[in-house]
Amino acid sequence: MNGADTAWIIVATALVLFMTLPGLALFYGGLVRARNVLSVFMHCYAIACLMSVLWFALGYSVAFGDGGALWGGLGKLFLNGITADTLSGTLPEVLFFAFQMTFAIITPALIVGAYVERIGFGFVLLFSALWMLIVYAPVTHWIWGGGFLADGGIFGDTGVKDFAGGIVVHETAGIAALVLAVMLGARRNKTTPPHNPGYVMIGAAMLWVGWFGFNGGSQLAADGGAAMALTVTHISAATASLTWALWERIKYGKASLVGLVTGTIAGLASITPASGFVGPVEALIIGAIAGVLCQEMVNVIRNKLDIDDTLDVFAVHGVGGIFGTIMIAVFGAGSWAAQLGSLAIVGAFTLVASVIIAKLVAMITPLRVDAETETNGLDLSVHGERAYDHRS
Repeated sequence: MNGADTAWIIVATALVLFMTLPGLALFYGGLVRARNVLSVFMHCYAIACLMSVLWFALGYSVAFGDGGALWGGLGKLFLNGITADTLSGTLPEVLFFAFQMTFAIITPALIVGAYVERIGFGFVLLFSALWMLIVYAPVTHWIWGGGFLADGGIFGDTGVKDFAGGIVVHETAGIAALVLAVMLGARRNKTTPPHNPGYVMIGAAMLWVGWFGFNGGSQLAADGGAAMALTVTHISAATASLTWALWERIKYGKASLVGLVTGTIAGLASITPASGFVGPVEALIIGAIAGVLCQEMVNVIRNKLDIDDTLDVFAVHGVGGIFGTIMIAVFGAGSWAAQLGSLAIVGAFTLVASVIIAKLVAMITPLRVDAETETNGLDLSVHGERAYDHRS
C-alpha cells in the first residue's frame, strides 16, 4: 500500500460523491419547474442510496471480478474475501471499491435529466437498479476490468483508451437518456424556463470541483499523471464555458448564465475520456470545440428531432463523451479502430439493453405519471412535499 496514493483516492472518492450529492441534484433541480424540484432531489438521492447497496452486493463483482472477457463473475459478491489489508495495486481494495462505487452512483443519476417532470418514481428506482447491473457494470468490466475491449482484447495490445468514463459513463448514460426520452414522449408543458438559475450555477460549480476527483482520481495514484489530468480538466471546462457563451451571444444576442455553466459541463464531459492522455493545449482545443458542438446538438435533439430530452443529457454528456473519446485518436493517443469500434459496440449494446430494460420495467410499474400529477407537479402529488411555501 502507498500512503500518498491512498490518501488522494480517499479525497477523490468524496469529491465524486459530491458531484451527485449535492452537485448534480442542484444542477438538475434548478432547471425544472418549482413544483418538480424536490422530485429531482429525490431521484438523485434515492439513486445514490440504491446504487451503493447494489454495487456492494453485486455490481462491483460484475465489474471488477476475475470472471473473464465479458463479466467479472460472482466471486466478489458482498466484498467476499476483501479485507482492510487486501490490495488493488497500491490501494486498499476496499477503497478502490468505494471510489468505483461513486461512478456507479453518478452514471444512472445523469440519466435523471432526460425524464424529469413526468416519470414514475417506482420506474426510476427499478430501471436504475437493473440498468446499473446489466449495462453499466458489464461495460465497466469490458473497458476497466480487463474485459474484451481493454488492452489484449479484440483490438490487440492497444485496447480502447477511456481514462475516466467517456464511454463507460457518458456514452452509456447519454444513450439511455435518449431511449427514455423517446419512450416517455414530450412533457405537456415544455416552455417553462428554469425556475432557479442560481441553483443551476451552484450545482455546476460543485460538479466542476468534484470532477477533479473524477478525472484526477482515475489515475489511481498521487503523481504527475493525476496532476495533469486535473489541470487539463480545468482548462477544458473553462474554455468550453466561454465558447458556449460566445456562440450563444452570436446566435441569440445574449449570453445566459445557464448557457455558460452548461458549457462547463460540456467541457468536463468531453475531456473526461482524454484527461489521462492529452496535455493542456489539446485540452484547450477539446473544450473550445465542445462548447459549440454540444450546444448545436441541443438544437438538433430538441428542434430537429423533436425529442424532449428535458435537460439535454444526450447532447451534453453523450455527445461530449463520444467526442472526447474520438479526440484521443485524433491526437494520436489511441488507435482509431479501438476508439471507434468500442464506441459502436458499447453504443449498440446500451441502446438495445436500455430499451429492453425499460419495456420490462414498464410492465411492472408505470413509466409515466398521469396527466393530473404532471400538471400539479411531482413534488406534492408523488412525495407529499413542497419545495417552497408560496403562502408565506
